[in-house]
Amino acid sequence: MMKTIVFVKFCAIITIITFHTSSVLAFAPKLQPSAGTGTSSSSRLVIGTTTQLYGLFDGMKEAFTAPALERSTLDANRETPIDRWMGWNVQSEDSPSSPGKAPVNFVDSMDESNYVIASLSKPMGIVFEENDEEFGGIFVLSLSEGGNAENDGKIKPGDQLVAVNEKKVAGMPFDDALGTIVEATTEKTKLVFFRGDEVQLYGPTGASKEWLDEFISSKA
Repeated sequence: MMKTIVFVKFCAIITIITFHTSSVLAFAPKLQPSAGTGTSSSSRLVIGTTTQLYGLFDGMKEAFTAPALERSTLDANRETPIDRWMGWNVQSEDSPSSPGKAPVNFVDSMDESNYVIASLSKPMGIVFEENDEEFGGIFVLSLSEGGNAENDGKIKPGDQLVAVNEKKVAGMPFDDALGTIVEATTEKTKLVFFRGDEVQLYGPTGASKEWLDEFISSKA
């Protein structure tokens, strides 16, 4: 029994020594003979800049890489060197990434060029309609034939009313917004419209309250 234990310990020691020797050799730099000395014993140590390491990371990438991971794409802001090394940011070469594009019918409600201003005397000849309750506000349903608005030529059906003279009416209920026009006492009433639909004006991409207030005050 004692001889068996000694033999097992001896084998274990030999295994450990072999493992450490292999590890050292795996990372050891190559020795190259110095120029002009052939195979003489006077050699110098050369550490190559392209020396490849073996043994420690062999098979690691293959072990952690799966087809599903190779096809996955990470946000560029979250990508790390290990993501690139493991191939987790790989995209199909047949479908190159392209910059995000706004919807085809998108109208920027924070761009002054998408607004129309008309100064009209009464009766204006405009038929207004209320937006869906979730948005509020009113828009131009139609223009009366031969009326002041049609003859002026600036207003079109679908335009969203945002201000009457210096008062903001965007988002107001139908009666309140229309009442602002009725109560105006100026010879001509200035109407400010957004040329877009209610989602573009009041939805997630719509103009901020601060921007719209400043825009209306600048046009007063």
